[in-house]
Amino acid sequence: MIGQQVSIAIVGDVHDQWEAEDRFALEHLGIDLVLFVGDFGNEAVEVVRDIAMLDIPYAVILGNHDAWFTASPWGRKKSPYDHRVEDRVQQQLDLLGDAHVGYGWRDFPQLGVSVVGSRPFSWGGQDWKNPQFYHQRYGIKNFQESTDKIVQAGREAESRTVLFLGHNGPFGLGDAPEDTCGRDWNPLGGDFGDPDLADAIAQLRPQKTIPLVTFGHMHHRLRHTQTRLRTRINTDAHGTVYLNAASVPRVMIRHGQRLRNFSRVTLTEGQVTDASLIWVDEEYQVASQETLYSTPERVMEYG
Repeated sequence: MIGQQVSIAIVGDVHDQWEAEDRFALEHLGIDLVLFVGDFGNEAVEVVRDIAMLDIPYAVILGNHDAWFTASPWGRKKSPYDHRVEDRVQQQLDLLGDAHVGYGWRDFPQLGVSVVGSRPFSWGGQDWKNPQFYHQRYGIKNFQESTDKIVQAGREAESRTVLFLGHNGPFGLGDAPEDTCGRDWNPLGGDFGDPDLADAIAQLRPQKTIPLVTFGHMHHRLRHTQTRLRTRINTDAHGTVYLNAASVPRVMIRHGQRLRNFSRVTLTEGQVTDASLIWVDEEYQVASQETLYSTPERVMEYG
């Protein structure tokens, strides 16, 4: 119910780095809700199978790598399997069932929120990519129809408080290469956010409270410079927090310890009160924590 404090873990782009220890870590951290931004691997069915066994309430959106050998003619030419016999995209969707919120939603009445999904399998940018794939799978032909599908899902969601889950973030968060969805490859610069997600958020604002929009795809480590990381968090005048969770690699060895990262967000009375990137060690303790966002009240509380 709204009024309670909800602890949310956001799992950034997995890229085959998911282990049983990740489930144990989430349980140890006392997480109420887990959000996965996709890119589990190149149509990594077995990784998705393991994630689908999670006991904690969760929602998923699949990313561009999750249709790597299916969505484009280029990918199908490189495919290691026969598409006439096997459909690994559909296998992932079947394993996830209602937990996959791409063009859909999942209600969590016990937490007072609904999670609404953006366009699944997004590559980002303002070009309508993979038209045959989207037309065959979802019956849509352009950004406007995609926006309409996201908006419809948002309207169907039970809760007035909606968390948006995308693989890529929305258009409008900056066009510098270091910005949250900025293009960090040549030619440098340009907003690579999803315009359909941005339009859907704007259309749903009169009807829904949107405290959090979270996504990945655009990795924190930049291709054109090693001197800084990508901007990972933004806020707007409506109080919405936009969080890019793509800290890749999300599992690494540091000082002999195997560490795994999650973005942890606290929702209090339907609003984000803090967000941080945490690294969890082999004993499932928080080895390090980087605060990304905190309300003034929380800053005072931390002292």
